[in-house]
Amino acid sequence: MAVAQSVVEARNYVGGRWVAASTEETFEDRSPADTRQLLGVVPRSSATDVEAAARAARQAYPEWRRWSRIKRAEVLDEFVQLVKRDKEELARLMAVECGKAINEARADVVEGIHTAQYWFGRARMASGEVLASEIADKESYVLHKPKGVVAAITPWNFPFAIPMWLICPSLVEGNTVVFKPAEETPLTGQRIVEYMEKAGLPAGVLDLVHGFGEEVGWPLVTHPEVDVVLFTGSAQVGSMIKEACARDYHKFCVCEMGGKNAMIVFDDADFDLAVNAAVISAFKTTGQRCVSAERLIVQQGILERFTRAFVERARRIRIGHPLNEDTFMGPLVSEAGLNKVLGYNRLAREEGAQVLLDGGRLEDGEERYGYYVRPFVYTMPHRSDSRVLREEVFGPHVAIVPFKTIEDAIAIHNDCEYGFALSVCSRDYRKIRAIREECEFGVGYVNLPTIGAEVHLPFGGLKKSGTGMPSAAALQEAVTHRVTFTINHGQEIKMAQGLQTQVEALES
Repeated sequence: MAVAQSVVEARNYVGGRWVAASTEETFEDRSPADTRQLLGVVPRSSATDVEAAARAARQAYPEWRRWSRIKRAEVLDEFVQLVKRDKEELARLMAVECGKAINEARADVVEGIHTAQYWFGRARMASGEVLASEIADKESYVLHKPKGVVAAITPWNFPFAIPMWLICPSLVEGNTVVFKPAEETPLTGQRIVEYMEKAGLPAGVLDLVHGFGEEVGWPLVTHPEVDVVLFTGSAQVGSMIKEACARDYHKFCVCEMGGKNAMIVFDDADFDLAVNAAVISAFKTTGQRCVSAERLIVQQGILERFTRAFVERARRIRIGHPLNEDTFMGPLVSEAGLNKVLGYNRLAREEGAQVLLDGGRLEDGEERYGYYVRPFVYTMPHRSDSRVLREEVFGPHVAIVPFKTIEDAIAIHNDCEYGFALSVCSRDYRKIRAIREECEFGVGYVNLPTIGAEVHLPFGGLKKSGTGMPSAAALQEAVTHRVTFTINHGQEIKMAQGLQTQVEALES
């Protein structure tokens, strides 16, 4: 499916100016749906560009933090109006840039809008507390003060929504931001900054640097002017970021990383609901969500029937260009992503899996120009030494794992280095409660897919899934300091805990 679109000449945005990279080098942004389609030419930036952006953000910080919280948030309201006007255009750009099906791209834009609206509304709500003091003449306040310069490093699979999760609270609370979008989706990232500029954001408050992780992301993480790092991406990179921030006395980070997520299906589940939820969990966004289910842990009583139905529905999934309205699965995002998925498919065979649906690359028709693959489904008893049952694949690669008792299901689920998303399908509230209490996860669902986050709810995981990306409200804690401020309204000094001042003795 050929899509006519002019080639965008992308730019960095530093100190209110659109500029080329200091290196004068560029890289191509091509559609994973059709690699013949050149979408943009993008600056290949370096540490020099990070230095300029961090300096601009630091210079803009004192004035920006002095704006009232409400006035800062009003920029987001203007931003939302601009995005609403261009919502369909933005969704279509996202679809061809990252390969996400058009209905999912529209939902991504809506999620970003909801996030901005949430933070616009929060600006008029309490941002601190007044607490009682032991001393009647004292008042004690807890205030939130901005931390300074925030680095927002975001992934390609939600190229609009996730940047909004990180940028909106940072700006409303008075921080300035240096934004590095994923190199796979630079044009969607650039549109965010363009809308913010048009919405009236002052120069330097939001700076944009395009480029690759080693050349831009890491210099940004380790830059001395950066006070907070907000990151969504792989566990390997997130671990490196946490180590770097731990070595720097003033730097704080929040890392939301990967998952080896599971759906637990009991034999008393609503059968059709469970199968549909499993298909959505495994194959929406072509399995390229940090909460996608790569393990379906199914009770023996319905194993054969569930497996047959799941494989049949997976076989009928519509794979195609992301702009086709009936597409369920678009392409993988890149050649590297394609090779990773195919490699894990081979590994499953090597580890003794019974392959039920062979997920090879689509090599006929227009799909041969993109990174399209079929679903790969297999069944395999749980083994603690299995890599395919423990490592994140990030693609349409799904294991059906049998279990007998609820204790087996819990043990199988938890025998994993990740702890992100979990779904349980059952009609028995006792089983549901046991799963809720005993399984290790951060985002849980009952009789639903493992996907479906809402902007006001916590989102993040345990163990190798990272420090967790907290809820929209809790992100306030990540980008601000909580400080106490106590005022004495009396005529003399009285101390807590009955501490005696003994000033009179000093005066004599």
